Amino acid sequence: MSLEALYKTRLVPVAVIKNADDAEPLAAALLEAGLPHIEVTLRTPCAMEAMERILKAYPQMTVGAGTVIDPNMLPELVDKGIGFGVSPGFNPKLIEKAQSLNFQMIPGVITPTEVELALSHGLKLLKFFPAEQAGGAAMLKALAGPYGHTGVQFVPTGGINAAKVPDYLSTPVTAAIGGSWFVSGKLVEAGEFAEITRLTKEALALTAK
Repeated sequence: MSLEALYKTRLVPVAVIKNADDAEPLAAALLEAGLPHIEVTLRTPCAMEAMERILKAYPQMTVGAGTVIDPNMLPELVDKGIGFGVSPGFNPKLIEKAQSLNFQMIPGVITPTEVELALSHGLKLLKFFPAEQAGGAAMLKALAGPYGHTGVQFVPTGGINAAKVPDYLSTPVTAAIGGSWFVSGKLVEAGEFAEITRLTKEALALTAK
């Protein structure tokens, strides 16, 4: 995956899709708002189909898989053209398998120990999760102290809403915000795709400041 769009928009939509028929209109809503990538969590039976449908309908969109916890699923993600994977924690076996496949993983970390483990694997882009429950922007700023000079960057995710975005972006180690407030399951299931476009535009305006 080219991380250029992620660094440019500083926003990653984290979507839970329960009905594969919602995949294409959700992707269209994000593209209309100016967001060319999506993370679809592998928490539902139709998640893989949803990602495939987005890629087929909108090949210009970068599709990532979230909640990647099983190394055995990585070859299938690669074969399907998934652009990146995100995991809630740091599993060395998962990361090593991904690296052997040249597959971009963004693993989750909370503690200094996990940050150092990631750095020891040559990873500089990490998910800070669960962000709010782990201390929020203040915790991320604390991690920036000893690790900022390494070039490490974080995508804080978990419990973040629009009001909390400025605090996270004020930390120089924040590459992007991962969020679901503008692509919530309720909006998707209700078919409120115009509202998703509106909220996504608002979110992009926040991250552009």
